[in-house]
Amino acid sequence: MTNDAIRQLQPAALWNYFADLNAVPRPSKKEERVIQFMKNFGESLGLPVLVDDAGNVIIKKPATPGMENRETVVLQSHLDMVHQKNADTVFDFNTQGIEMWVDGDWVRAKGTTLGADNGIGVASIMSLLAATDIPHPALEALFTIDEETGMTGALELKGGLLNGKFMLNLDTEEDNELTIGCAGGVDVTATGNYVPVSPQFNSAFRINLKGLTGGHSGMDIHKGRGNSNKLMNRLLIQLSAKMSIEIAGVEGGSLRNAIPRESVAVIVTDKSNTQTLESEINQYLSILKSEYHTTDPNLIVTISPEAMPESVFPSDFSFKLLRTVYACPNGIYRMSPDIAGLVQTSNNIARIEVKEGRYSIQCLTRSSVESEKMDLKNAITAAFELLGASVEYGGSYPGWAPLPSSPIVSLMSSLYTEMFNAPAHVNACHAGLECGILGRNYPEMQMISFGPNIHGAHSPDERVQISSVQKFWGYLLETLNRIPEK
Repeated sequence: MTNDAIRQLQPAALWNYFADLNAVPRPSKKEERVIQFMKNFGESLGLPVLVDDAGNVIIKKPATPGMENRETVVLQSHLDMVHQKNADTVFDFNTQGIEMWVDGDWVRAKGTTLGADNGIGVASIMSLLAATDIPHPALEALFTIDEETGMTGALELKGGLLNGKFMLNLDTEEDNELTIGCAGGVDVTATGNYVPVSPQFNSAFRINLKGLTGGHSGMDIHKGRGNSNKLMNRLLIQLSAKMSIEIAGVEGGSLRNAIPRESVAVIVTDKSNTQTLESEINQYLSILKSEYHTTDPNLIVTISPEAMPESVFPSDFSFKLLRTVYACPNGIYRMSPDIAGLVQTSNNIARIEVKEGRYSIQCLTRSSVESEKMDLKNAITAAFELLGASVEYGGSYPGWAPLPSSPIVSLMSSLYTEMFNAPAHVNACHAGLECGILGRNYPEMQMISFGPNIHGAHSPDERVQISSVQKFWGYLLETLNRIPEK
């Protein structure tokens, strides 16, 4: 079943807008086409449209008759999506639309991320803006850009553009959750140079570590999934302890907010070590299979002959690099002592690229406690400074402090219980949501985040549950119907 089958799902308007949106390439930092798409959409409805200097799109719609005295509601989602694909998937995110299919109660993509994060939220807002038969208060639709790689849109949104008292952020991925707080984050990048040397041995090999589950580096960091960069580094340390090897290059991971799933290393050793090398890798794979059989059942490590490289790392640099990466914190750093089950602080070693005299190591450090976020950043910096790296920071954004007693939280939590005969899980999350940033220029605005079941976000296993979208849609409509008077 293809994209045509998606358009037959219910609610029809939402799924059709989702299909339209997924036909538009929309990688983070390259949102020109989707910005124009959204601008054209708003103008086609005859609604006022503003595109601010950052590229955020704001579309406003008056209240339906009889709802004019209700408080104005801001509906917010981000336009960009994470671009990830399987290694064997031939796909160009810059030119192709996402290819979707229906798998029972789920919608998936063919070997790529689906874009349900946050495309379902965007499509829901589009459906409300276009509807002529849904009662609602005055709406202000805010479509931000670059949420996935820096939250630039939220950071650059000016005050005074929105008048709503309540903001509904449609970017949560479990349909029984109401998110009222989130972690902040900062990008940590270590770079430097080394002087390549000629290889001293005569046989080159390519090592592939792949098949890891990956996932969202905030929402999934507590699940104990393997990080390909750390696992490859561990293997190279083990091999260097057993035999003389030279490393020609290492490359693993892609985006900061995705737990890395694959890593490749090219090594050189003496031909006489071939059997030992293969034995060590098989033994290492057996260990990893035992350690990660639950979280990463498809993990594999392969070795194959490689053309002899022209250069390799000098031995002292290899020694320092491997131990620095080994020492760098990855995964959970501290759990919240105040909110059960909440990761408070973490780090994701997201991407490593070392080749041809240059190295770059990229991390995303998260915490709901600003001082602890900066402390972990400093710890990571200290490790890489021992390597001699230059360490830079970017994309820093604040967390969102929970306000569990706010009227919008009370309204939506009681409504959830009424509609679904069970309490909602009111929580904070370890992912980065834009609410904390937006709240800096709109401090009086009450915010809450919710959405349908989306599993495997930021990975090619991303999927959204059809029945959950229907549940979410009904809940959203009734929430708008219950918005209080001014």
